[in-house]
Amino acid sequence: MIGSVERQALRQTRPKGQLARTDWGLFLIVLMLLIIGLAMVYSASYGFSLYRGGLYEGQPAYFFRRQVVSLVIGLMAMAVFWRIDYRWYRRMATPILVITMAILATMALLGRWVFHQRMASFIQPVEVAKVGAMIYIAVWLASRGEQIRDISLGLIPFSLLLGIMAGLVVIQPDFSTAIVLIATAAAMFFVAGADMRQLLIGFLCGGVALVLVALLVPYRMERIRTFINDPLTAALAEGFQTVQSLAALNAGGLFGVGLSQSQQKFSIFAPHTDGMFAIIGEELGFVGASFVLLLYALWTWRGLRIARQAEDRYGMLLAVGLVCWVTFQAALHIGVITATTPFTGTVLPMVSYGGSSLTTTLGSVGILLSISRGSAPNEKGSAAGIGGP
Repeated sequence: MIGSVERQALRQTRPKGQLARTDWGLFLIVLMLLIIGLAMVYSASYGFSLYRGGLYEGQPAYFFRRQVVSLVIGLMAMAVFWRIDYRWYRRMATPILVITMAILATMALLGRWVFHQRMASFIQPVEVAKVGAMIYIAVWLASRGEQIRDISLGLIPFSLLLGIMAGLVVIQPDFSTAIVLIATAAAMFFVAGADMRQLLIGFLCGGVALVLVALLVPYRMERIRTFINDPLTAALAEGFQTVQSLAALNAGGLFGVGLSQSQQKFSIFAPHTDGMFAIIGEELGFVGASFVLLLYALWTWRGLRIARQAEDRYGMLLAVGLVCWVTFQAALHIGVITATTPFTGTVLPMVSYGGSSLTTTLGSVGILLSISRGSAPNEKGSAAGIGGP
C-alpha cells in the first residue's frame, strides 16, 4: 500500500498538466471503435430483431437503442474512473478480491441458467469481475518483486490464484472468457519478471488443464474435432457458424457490399455479437476489416506505451492487463470468424453489442487514462516502464 509520505511525495514530484499528459491518442482510437460499433450493431441486428422472435421481434432498432444507452453509461463510467487516482484500487485490493471471487462463485453456482439468459440480460456481473481480477493480479504481482522468479513463491501461488478464478469462470460455463483471463494473466506474469522456465511450466500445465476441460464437455470436443478436420465437413452442425462467417468474408471482397447490405447476417447466429467481424468483412470489405484490425493494433501500442511510462510497477502491470484483455479478446473473436481458432462465442470489444461488456470496457479505459495522467512526462523518465532503464 502507498503510505501518506509516499502519496505526498508523488504529489510534490508529479509535474503539473496531468490532463495534457492524458493519452488522447488512445482516447481517439476508442472513439473510432465506438462509432464503428454503433453503425455495425444497427446494421447487423435489425434483421435479427425482425425475424428471430422474442421481446424484440418487430423492433429493428431494439439492440441499437440499448447499445446507445450502454454507451452513454460507459462514457460516464470512463469519465469517473479517469478522474480517480488508480492507486486507490491498490489500497482496496483485498475488498476487490473478495467481491470478485463472490461474483465468480455466484455465477458458477447459477451456471447454465445464466448462460441461457445471457442474450436477454443487460447486466452480466462477470464483466465487472474481470476488471477486479486484473486489479488484484496487478497488486499481487507488484508486491512480489523479485520473488516472482522463485517457483515456490511466484509460479505456484500465482497458478493457484489464477486456477481458482479461471475454474469458476469455466463452470459458468464461459470457456472463452477463461482463455482470455489465462492469456492476460500470463502476459502480466511475464512482464512482472517471470523467466522462460516458469512460462514453459505454466503453459504446459495450463494447456493440459484446458485439454482436460474440453474433453469433459462433449460439445467443446466436437468443436475442436470440427476445427481440426474441416468446418465444411460439419457445415450443418458445429461448423455452421464458421462456414457462414467465411462466406460473409468472401462476399465482402475488397470494398464490401455496402453498409446494411449484408445477406449473411440472416444466416449467422447473433451477427451483432459473436458474428460481428464477419458482418464487418462483408459490408466494409477487406479494407474496412483491415482498418478495424489497425485500430486494435494502435490500441495495443498506445496502451503498452502507457504501461511503459507508468510511475510505478503496479500501474505498469495494471495497464498491461487491461490492454492485453481487450487485445486478446479481439484476437480470439477474429480468430473464430476467420477459422484460425476453434469456435467459441466471444464479442468484439467496443464494437459488438453487449451492455455489460461495453460499459466495463469503457470503465477500464478510464483506468488506463488515469494511469496515463499520472505517468512520467516522457518515455525515458519511467523507472517502472516496459523496456525502461
